[in-house]
Amino acid sequence: MKIKSVYSPSFRKYGQVLTGYDTAALLAALEEKTPRPADSVVYVPSEKALEDLPIFQEFTNGAYGGMPIQIGYCNGFNTKLNCLEYHRGSELNIATSDMILLVATISDVKNGKLNTKKVEAFRAPKGAVVQVFETTLHYAPCCDVRGNEIAEGFRVAIVLPRDTNTGKPDLSIRNTEDKLLWAKNKWLIAHADSAEAKQGAFVGLSGKNIDIAL
Repeated sequence: MKIKSVYSPSFRKYGQVLTGYDTAALLAALEEKTPRPADSVVYVPSEKALEDLPIFQEFTNGAYGGMPIQIGYCNGFNTKLNCLEYHRGSELNIATSDMILLVATISDVKNGKLNTKKVEAFRAPKGAVVQVFETTLHYAPCCDVRGNEIAEGFRVAIVLPRDTNTGKPDLSIRNTEDKLLWAKNKWLIAHADSAEAKQGAFVGLSGKNIDIAL
């Protein structure tokens, strides 16, 4: 599939790149203090080593207007779509190397269903503060792909409203969206081929399970 840039006009409906933040210390902490699996993906919602940095308060006061936030990480190796998720509140992604984001818009979801033909791919460069709007479907980043070369892996800082992606609240199913709730402030739509589907996630992605390595 065609991979565009997060700086392209095509990305404007999905998010934007925030400027004015010095991410050097954050990238260094990611490299030095967070593990990166070679053949899987690890996600930690909140990491003290990242939240102790000055940029934590800068994101709190600036990007989130004083709202409580968390900084965690998503590290590893991935080339597939597998699922799409969304949150109440935007998400920031800051990577130690170039990465690929697979995204779609929540307005294209009908009764929890979405065809993966609606998904687009965007390359985010190292160090950029990429804001993904709350109306944007997204999931784990993908390794960068250039020609036939696939990057070894990625380390990405993930900034979200506090307690997102922690324990799922108890609720009675009242509508289709309630069926998608997978964790706190995390609504998930899975592809049938994904591990999440086998774990009981709502299967709503039809079409090809996108693999950017193919």
